Amino acid sequence: MHQRRLTRAALAEETGISKPSVGESVRRLALAGLVADTGERTPGGRGRGRVGTYYALAAEAGAVLAINVDPEGITAECVDAYGDTLMRAQAALGRPAGPQQVTAAFRMTTERAAGGGPAIRAAVVSAAGPVDRATGRLVRLPDEPFRLGEFDPAAILRPLVSGPVIVDNDVNWAARAERDAAGRGPDGDFAYLFLGEGLGAAVISSGEVVRGHAGLAGEVAHIIVPGPGAARFIDVFGVLGLQQPGSTAIDVPRVLAVTAGPGSGAAVRESIAEAVSGVLAALTALADPEFVVVGGPWGSQPAILDAITARAARLPRPVAIRPAAVTSEPSLAGARAYALSLLRSAILRDARERTGTMAAAARDAR
Repeated sequence: MHQRRLTRAALAEETGISKPSVGESVRRLALAGLVADTGERTPGGRGRGRVGTYYALAAEAGAVLAINVDPEGITAECVDAYGDTLMRAQAALGRPAGPQQVTAAFRMTTERAAGGGPAIRAAVVSAAGPVDRATGRLVRLPDEPFRLGEFDPAAILRPLVSGPVIVDNDVNWAARAERDAAGRGPDGDFAYLFLGEGLGAAVISSGEVVRGHAGLAGEVAHIIVPGPGAARFIDVFGVLGLQQPGSTAIDVPRVLAVTAGPGSGAAVRESIAEAVSGVLAALTALADPEFVVVGGPWGSQPAILDAITARAARLPRPVAIRPAAVTSEPSLAGARAYALSLLRSAILRDARERTGTMAAAARDAR
């Protein structure tokens, strides 16, 4: 699964397993329909040794879908066991996007990504909204900027996918992408704060996302924070005139423009940093992270990040601030990596089950 094709000799060298054992393993996996002779051969003869046969995963190994749903639109990727994207489909969404429009665009995009390719064995969905842990449906919370209603990705995907469909909040997937990029593994303990059109956080504890009883951990918009008077975090941006008209969504271009310069821009930066510090204090008190990663389209802007870092250093319990390492489609990156792990696990499970069945049949025949 890490290389597209290998000979039995190369497999023996890569794994440290003897050539006879590798040869027998390849024979059994081929009989089980999990690997296949590609028809390609190595050069042989004239002192170059025996001709080698290249083997690869069989086509029936399948693929997975990784899907991201956010205010900009929907992106769906079909990914094979090598981690390569076989098909990528996108659909833009209007503003405001209602549940019917999102559902129709989601169905069209996922069908296009999955169509005509390998069988889809699992799907992972990243959604810009709170996700019910038990059902995978999106749920309504007060002041949600991206109003999806009770959007149900799993129900839409069921005809396309033979295996599990995993749905989670986009910030949780972005935090997983940060964990993987840092190579933290099971020892990771940090928090991720996303600052974009929406406001969200995720806590990684012992390498895993803390999702909470209903899956709504990290919904930080209603934390009471300092700033222009004590207020809910989301309301600070309304007071500062930084929300989109008729919505609680943050006006990202306006935030970037207003905070860019000195004078009033510096004052707005300080007000934002003061409000963010209240969220950081809450995360530190409740989760005790080693550090906090700040990401999102305006949270990672250098001047704002510097103001946040300076204010965090003055907290009663200071916490280290790091800029996000994964800045290109972080939520989709996290979903894609998890989808790939599901596919590879399914292939290994197939190998154990099918070769085990073959071995049992051989014993019974004797």
